[in-house]
Amino acid sequence: MKKNLLTFLCLLLTGTGVMAQPVYQWKTASSAGYTYRYVTNDPTKSRFYMLKNGLTVILSENTKEPSIQYRMAVRAGSNTDPRTATGLAHYLEHLLFKGTDRFGTMDYAKEKPLLDKISALYEKYHATTDPAKRKAIYAEIDKTSGEASNYSIANEYDKMMKSIGGQITNAHTWYEETVYEEDFPSNATDKFLALQAERFRAPVFRIFHTELEAVYEEKNRGLDNDGWKINEKLNALLYPTHNYGQQTTIGTVEHLKNPSLVEIRKFYDKYYVPNNMALVLSGDFKSDEMIKKVDEHFSFMQNKPVVAYEPAPEKPLTKIQTADIYGPSAEVIRIGYRGYPESSRQSMLLDLIGSILSNEKAGLLDINLNKKQRVLSSGAGYQQMKDYGTFILLAQPKQGQTLEQAKQLLLEQIALLKKGQFDESLIKATVANSKLTLLKSFDKNDFRAEAITNEFIMNRGTKWDKSLGNPDAMAKVTKKEVVDFANQFFKDNYVVILKHKGEDKTIQKVEKPAITAVKTNTNETSVFTKDLLAASSKPIEARFLDYTKDLNFGKAGIADVVTVQNKENSIFSLSYRFDMGTWNNKMAPFAARYLTYLSTDKYTAEEISKQFYNIACNYTFNVSNDVTTVTISGLQENFDQAVNLVEHIFANCKPNEAALTELKSSILKSRENNKLNKAAILSGLMSYAQYGPQNPTNFALSNDEVKQMTSAQLLDIIHHLKDYKHSINYYGPETLDAFTKNIEKVHILPAAFTEAPAAKTFSYTSNTDNQVYFANYDMVQSEIRWVRNSSKYDPSEAAKISLFNSYFGGGMGSIVFQTIRESKALAYSTFAFYATPDKNTKDFTMVAYVGSQADKMTDAVAAMNELLNVLPESDKNFESSKYSALNALETSRVTNDDIISHYYADKRLGLDHDSRIDEYSGLKPLTFADIKTFHNDKVANKSYNYCIVASDKKVKADDMQKFGKLNTLTLEQIFGY
Repeated sequence: MKKNLLTFLCLLLTGTGVMAQPVYQWKTASSAGYTYRYVTNDPTKSRFYMLKNGLTVILSENTKEPSIQYRMAVRAGSNTDPRTATGLAHYLEHLLFKGTDRFGTMDYAKEKPLLDKISALYEKYHATTDPAKRKAIYAEIDKTSGEASNYSIANEYDKMMKSIGGQITNAHTWYEETVYEEDFPSNATDKFLALQAERFRAPVFRIFHTELEAVYEEKNRGLDNDGWKINEKLNALLYPTHNYGQQTTIGTVEHLKNPSLVEIRKFYDKYYVPNNMALVLSGDFKSDEMIKKVDEHFSFMQNKPVVAYEPAPEKPLTKIQTADIYGPSAEVIRIGYRGYPESSRQSMLLDLIGSILSNEKAGLLDINLNKKQRVLSSGAGYQQMKDYGTFILLAQPKQGQTLEQAKQLLLEQIALLKKGQFDESLIKATVANSKLTLLKSFDKNDFRAEAITNEFIMNRGTKWDKSLGNPDAMAKVTKKEVVDFANQFFKDNYVVILKHKGEDKTIQKVEKPAITAVKTNTNETSVFTKDLLAASSKPIEARFLDYTKDLNFGKAGIADVVTVQNKENSIFSLSYRFDMGTWNNKMAPFAARYLTYLSTDKYTAEEISKQFYNIACNYTFNVSNDVTTVTISGLQENFDQAVNLVEHIFANCKPNEAALTELKSSILKSRENNKLNKAAILSGLMSYAQYGPQNPTNFALSNDEVKQMTSAQLLDIIHHLKDYKHSINYYGPETLDAFTKNIEKVHILPAAFTEAPAAKTFSYTSNTDNQVYFANYDMVQSEIRWVRNSSKYDPSEAAKISLFNSYFGGGMGSIVFQTIRESKALAYSTFAFYATPDKNTKDFTMVAYVGSQADKMTDAVAAMNELLNVLPESDKNFESSKYSALNALETSRVTNDDIISHYYADKRLGLDHDSRIDEYSGLKPLTFADIKTFHNDKVANKSYNYCIVASDKKVKADDMQKFGKLNTLTLEQIFGY
C-alpha cells in the first residue's frame, strides 16, 4: 500500500520546455481498426482507447529501452469498503496474487471443496462472539487451510513474472483506487498479457489465513508509525462525513479480526469490471499491434453497472480543531485545510500556493523559516484526491521551541501570503521549475504510467487536456488572484495535529493467532504455467557500456574532465567530485550545511536561493563518508549564470555568527531526534555490529565539539575546497572541447592540488560467535537484522551473488519470502541478501531482516536461521531466478548522466570496464550446485550478529540470549553523542 501525491500533479504535466504555449485539444483518430482519442502536443503521446466491453486502454509508446511498464487500475479503494468491513479492498489486493482455478493450484477440483469450507468457517467465525468458540473455529480454519495447501502452489504468479523477466511486482490500495503494477521486457508481451488476463478472469482466494496474518503485521507496522497516526487523525477531523476521514485503507482492528471471504468476493464482482478499470502500458511497443493483443486477451470481461461512491457533501468547517498524538518519534506539528475537487481552479491555485510557500529554495517557508533557522524544518503542499484535496503545513520545532511556537510561525507565513508579501516572480518561476522537472521525467516509462493511471482514477482520463495545460494556466494567474483566493480560503477552519513524544496508550494491536505453517509446494508447476513459459520469445540483445567510447575524457587545467554529450534536449548537469569526505574531516558535512545560510559580498543568502529558483537551476553541496560533490543542474542557456553564481558563493561567502549559533542548535536537536528514530537506531546497531565501538555511525563530533565549531573553521573548508584534487563531470549539449574551454574560464584551479587529510579507517569485527545487539524502543513490533562480515571484495563473485540474491531473498518469489511470510505468516516484510561493497577495500556482508510482532520474534528468528543454514532446493525457482537475473541485464540501458555515475561506481571497485559485462557472462554457466556451494561457503552455519530494536516490555532478555551473547547498547554508544 503506497501513495504520495503531494507534488505529483505539479510535476506531472507541464509542457516540454520553455517555448510558446502549446494548444492541448482532444482529437479522435482511427488506426488498425481501432478508434482512439489523443491530446494534441501531449509529450507522452498517449492514446486513449475504449474496448467494446468498456475497458479503458491507455498506450504510451517510448522505445528508449526494451521494457514496458504496466498498470491495471481499478476505481475502487477504501472509500468503497463496506462500512462494516473496512480494509476489504486492501485484503482483495493481496489476494489477487494467489492465482485462479488454472494456476496457483495442482488440482483445483480437490482444492475447491476445502476452500469453500474455509470460506464458510470464516462466516461462522465472523458471526461468533464467544472467545472460546471463536478459538475453536479458528483452529478448524487453520487445520483446513493446511489440508488445502496440499494442492496450492504459493507465489506461482510471482514465479511466472520472474520467469518472463519482470523485475517489479507490486500493488497498492488507496482511498479511491487499487492499482496493480508490473514491468516486463518487451519480448514477453504475449506471455504477460495472457498471464494478466488469466489473473483477472477468475481469481481464487487461497492461502488466506497466512495472508491475513501478513495484513495484521502491516496493521501493526502502522501502529508503530507516528506519521500514519497523524495522517489518520488529520483526515478524521477534516472529513467527518467522507470516507477519506471515516475509513482507513488498512481497516480497523475489529474488522481485521473478522474477515469475510464472501464480502471480498462480492467486492470483486461489483467493482472489478471492465467499465471501472483501465489497462495502462508505457514502453517499447507499437500501439496498433498492442491494442489488438490487449483486445484479444481482455475481451472476455463483462460490462456491469457500477454504482460510484457518492458521499454527502461535507459541511463547511467553521472552527479550529486541535488534536494531540503521542509516540516515540520526534515532535512535529501538522496543519491541514480541506481543499477542493480534482481539476478545479481552486485546486490549481492551492497547488500553486503550495510552491509559493515551499519549493526548497525561494518559498516563504524556505526563506523566512528554513533559511533563517527559525524552525528545525518546515514545508507545505497540496495533496489532491478525487473529491477533495488537503492543504498541509508542517514543521519540526527547533531546540527549546514548543509545538505551539512552531505553529504560530507557520500561520505567520499564511498571514504574509494573505497580505501579498511575496514576489510575483515566484509564479513564473514555479511554472519554469515544474517544466524543467517534466523535461527530465516524461521519457521515463514509470513516470508516464503513474501519471496516466492517476488521471484515470481522478476523472477517467477525460481531463487529460486540462491537466496538460494546467501549468500554462497557472502561469496566467496574477498575484492579485492568489492573494484574493488566499484570503477567502485560509480562515479559522483548519485542523492542528500536535505530535508529542510520549507513550501512546490507545494502541490496540492485532494479536497473534495460532497458525500452522502451510505447504508452499515450491517445486510444483501448474499446467497453465508450463504452457505459458513454454512459448518462445525473441531474445533481447544486452547492451553494455564501453567507457572508451561512451565517455569523453579531457583536462581542464590540472583536473580530469569526463563528459557525456546530451543530444536530446538542453538539460545539463555539472559536478565537481572529490575523493574525500567526513572520514577525512568530521567538520566537512557541517560546512556544507553552514553554506546554505551564508551571504556573500554581493548577495544575501535569500537572494541566492531566489536567483537559482528564478532560472530553474539547482546546486547541491553533498558530503558523504568518502566522497564530496558539488552539483549544478538546469538548462544550458542558464549554465554560465548558474556556474558563475556557485563559484562566487564558494569564493566569497562570509561568516554569519547568528546563523552558526542556530545551526549548532539545529544539529543538536537533529541528534536528539535521531535517537528517537528506530530506523536510524537499527542502522547504528548494524554499524556497531560490523565495526565495533569505533564505527562509521559514531565517528562524529561530540556535542561539545559541535558547540565549539567556529565560522573560521567551516569557511576554511568552503573557501579552499577546490584546492583539493577533484574531477569535473559534465552531461549536457556541449562537446568536450566547447565545455572544457568554457569551464576553464569560470572554475579557476591552483597550480597543484593540496593533499587531502588522511581518511579515518575502520576495522571489521571478526564474527567468531553469535552476538546480539539490542536497543530498547517503544513499539508494537520487533525489527531484527542479521549481519555478518564476510570475505574481501572479489569481482569474480558478482554473478553468483546476483543469482543467489534473486533466488534466496529478493522479491516475493524468493525462498525467504515464501517461507517466512507465505508459509509461516511470521512477518509482513522480510528479505535477505549478500551485499556487495561500494569500494574494493571493503568486505562483502551477509544481511537478513524480519519485521514481526514482538510475540513472534523467536519463531521468526528460528525460521530465518533455518534458511541461513539449509538452502531449500527448487528447480523452478532457480530457473526463474536465473532468467530474471539475465533478463535484468539484457533489458537495462544506462544512459545520460547515469553513464558517468556508473563509471565512477566501477572505478571505486577497481574496474576499468562496465561491471555488468563480467556479471552477464558469469551468470550463463551457473547451476544450482554453484549457488548451493556459495551458500555453504559464505552463509551457512556461520556466526551472526543479531541487531534487534524492540520494546523491552514486549521481548524477553532470556529469549534474546538464546540467539547469542546479549549486548544492550545505549543511544550514546550507538550514535557517539
